[in-house]
Amino acid sequence: MPSYAGWTAAQETATVTVDGHELDVAYYDEGSGDPVVFLHGIPTNSYLWRDVIGPIAAERRVIVPDMIGYGNSSMFDGFDRSIRAQEEMITELLSALDVETPSLVGHDLGGGVFLRYAAHHPDAVDELVLSNSIAYDSWPIQLITDLGLPETARETGVEELQAMLDDLFRDTLHGSEHSDAFLDGMTTPWNSEAGATSLVRNAISTNTNHTTEVDPETIEARTLLLWGADDQFQSIEWAERLQADIETAELIGLDDANHWVMEDRPDAYRDELADFLR
Repeated sequence: MPSYAGWTAAQETATVTVDGHELDVAYYDEGSGDPVVFLHGIPTNSYLWRDVIGPIAAERRVIVPDMIGYGNSSMFDGFDRSIRAQEEMITELLSALDVETPSLVGHDLGGGVFLRYAAHHPDAVDELVLSNSIAYDSWPIQLITDLGLPETARETGVEELQAMLDDLFRDTLHGSEHSDAFLDGMTTPWNSEAGATSLVRNAISTNTNHTTEVDPETIEARTLLLWGADDQFQSIEWAERLQADIETAELIGLDDANHWVMEDRPDAYRDELADFLR
């Protein structure tokens, strides 16, 4: 398991154009073969997938970007970070990397981005995996709504925000023993004034319309809903609704797993994902 610093050192950068803005996207790229793209949500980054990608990268090319406004991608003020904009970022990044028909694995907001992408590009997505994903009008949760208030950026200091995030993850991970590497990786990108402001901008960019306008029934990709069954934020009932609407969808709920399912149950998550993508 690499440290967050080690993960960062291994990242590459591509410049993409989103809504006329030139933005840097940091991404991890390993392996060869049919590509699999992993995408995180809020308030995480690509390091979320560090313990998942190994078995996949042994057989396929794995691409793991930081969304714009997150991780080591561009964070400056002045561009949209909504999942509509993130979908445009993914489209531009895949073009830059010469990726035409990827498999997609998304968590939280990243799942919402890939839900849109799979609906809008039905011929370009072979397989779709959604884990504790936003969908329909399941979001934003109150915590993110509160975080997105402009006054939060003005009135919340960096240290206070770091403490809030640390408490958030500790309170919503399953069990009482938590990885220091995970906690460090999830909070470090926000440990500056620019990072704290960017997180608030990311939160305020959550737009429910960007999933309510998507019809999951149009998705043709073979789909796995790999869900933490004890999720407090995106309950498994949303996965059951997606299963009913996506003709090809299979639902696997992992017990003893909250919203951060790949952190709570890494072995089971890896096994189910590798089996589906095999």
